[in-house]
Amino acid sequence: MDVGNFYEATAAGTTDLYYVDTGLYDTPGYGSIYVLDSERPAVVETGTGHRSELIVDAVEHVGIDPEAMEVIAVTHVHLDHAGGAGYLLEEFPDADVYLYKDGAQFLTDPKRIWEGTKAVVGDRIEYYAEPKPIPEDRLVALADGGILDLGDHELRVHHAPGHAFHQAVFYDPANDGVFTADAAGIQSPTAGGLRQTTPPPGFDLEECLDDVEMLVGLDPAALYYSHFGDYETGDLLEQYADLLESWVGRVEQKRAELGDDGAVADYFADEAGETGHWGSGHARQEERMNVQGVLGYLDEREIDGE
Repeated sequence: MDVGNFYEATAAGTTDLYYVDTGLYDTPGYGSIYVLDSERPAVVETGTGHRSELIVDAVEHVGIDPEAMEVIAVTHVHLDHAGGAGYLLEEFPDADVYLYKDGAQFLTDPKRIWEGTKAVVGDRIEYYAEPKPIPEDRLVALADGGILDLGDHELRVHHAPGHAFHQAVFYDPANDGVFTADAAGIQSPTAGGLRQTTPPPGFDLEECLDDVEMLVGLDPAALYYSHFGDYETGDLLEQYADLLESWVGRVEQKRAELGDDGAVADYFADEAGETGHWGSGHARQEERMNVQGVLGYLDEREIDGE
């Protein structure tokens, strides 16, 4: 498994779908960008803007002329998903960007999301390109329950706000598969399997569990993870619900034990760094970010009196 590798998605009989490993944070098996070879060709997710040429190469590898690309669909505006949209618009001159409506403001004027990303990811910002504004006439805001018609495929939009209020997942009934965004967690072979993703500032446990329940209700045969690749659904969704509850409980317990949020973050960062997955530095930073999201959620829950 290497950065730049190209794959055909085949889980549960999936057809017409491919993805490329963009090497998010220089880590193989962590960031996947999808190419759907539909009558109206589509790219799903755009990465950070770093190594956007790999996405263009993947489109051409599928046999799609970049000038024929029509749809750039992003699940939410976190910049590991939407940061490359402006760069891809330059490569795909007839394409528009499609996303859930609550995220549109952050792509037409990306300064706020750029500053927020720098604050959250720290020195890993080196793996991001500063996002380019999306012209309003090339941005299409989607509503919950909306349908993005691709001809022989379609993407049905389902709002999934637990990870971030601007997140949606896309269900493709022709493949009976869901582009999961971050609503089903991280399923990365280089991360040791299924992992939580609970970053600040928007993580909300109850809403995340509602999102998983929504996905279970769709009953898809396949899951297309942004992190990383295609899988038969099996019991992955139920596993993720259990993982989320366990993870939040562990952070809450450790906070009560240590009484210091910095020490809590250090504890879990050290634990992650010892696993051998992702490389110690990236694993530590990722887990520290996840802890910060849970601590913020716990603070909000206390304010709300829950």
